[in-house]
Amino acid sequence: MDVSMTLWVLTILGLCALIAADFFIGRKPHDVSVKEAGVWTVVWIVLAALFGLGLLFFGNSQASGEFFAGFITEKSLSVDNLFVFILIMAKFSVPSHLQQRVLLFGVLIALVLRAIFIAAGAAVIANFSWVFYIFGAFLIYTAWKLIQEARSGDEEEEFEENRLLKSVEKKFGVADKYHGTKLFVRNNGKKIMTPLMVVMLAIGTTDVLFAMDSIPAIFGLTQDPYIVFTANAFALMGLRQLYFLIGGLLKKLVHLSYGLSVILGFIGVKLVLHALHENGVNVPEISIPVSLGVICGVLVITTITSLIAAKKQAAEQPQKDSIGA
Repeated sequence: MDVSMTLWVLTILGLCALIAADFFIGRKPHDVSVKEAGVWTVVWIVLAALFGLGLLFFGNSQASGEFFAGFITEKSLSVDNLFVFILIMAKFSVPSHLQQRVLLFGVLIALVLRAIFIAAGAAVIANFSWVFYIFGAFLIYTAWKLIQEARSGDEEEEFEENRLLKSVEKKFGVADKYHGTKLFVRNNGKKIMTPLMVVMLAIGTTDVLFAMDSIPAIFGLTQDPYIVFTANAFALMGLRQLYFLIGGLLKKLVHLSYGLSVILGFIGVKLVLHALHENGVNVPEISIPVSLGVICGVLVITTITSLIAAKKQAAEQPQKDSIGA
């Protein structure tokens, strides 16, 4: 898809306007209700759908199909991120009325960092086609690793700060308590960070780890930087509302890791086939409609089996408790 610089600028300005509207509507710190989170989740999904339809009418069906496949993939991978966000909120004991602000700025930091990753990835792909082999192998390895983690049943119980975050804390210092929505305060004449700023940086920088598999995954569906960026943007911008909407339901998605592993493995194979095809090897390539069907089908099946398993586990729990008593 041929995207002019004007369209790039208009798209970024449009996204900035949506983010600003979201910020000013919810600028007052408050506890987000399920109703509010539900409404805004629907709004962001509708906006993404309208954008995808816009690509269909003003671009072509290929671009539209790639956007929807990329958006759904990024959205499903971002749901897995919410587990870590919950751990971060618990680690820093973030007051419930400040969590909305934390997620807003954390997601913005993540979006900027992902844009850098996308630009770098597009430049590498444009000059080195063999990188598809690396991306494909990495996604297949990630898929295998997800399955191993899911089968082990081990769950991460505590968030560990990364080196970048620790170095920033050491350099600036951190206040011992929250100061409303302030990011910096003065202590004995020295400007130091508040815990609120630390949490925002934690969420934003932690997303870099998730970008390591999500960016290669979406490049396996499209090599168009414009579609890669917009699909990531719409998936990330609705993540804050999704956190409050399904935060309590995440534990019921017991088969999510299996579903994500299938999706990543499938895209990894797709990337390898594409690389072989680019090198003149006569192998079939997986089309976008097939990719979209596989991704949606896996997510539907995973959700259904997860809810059934969670319901069965909930029914068996009272019996175990009575036996234990």
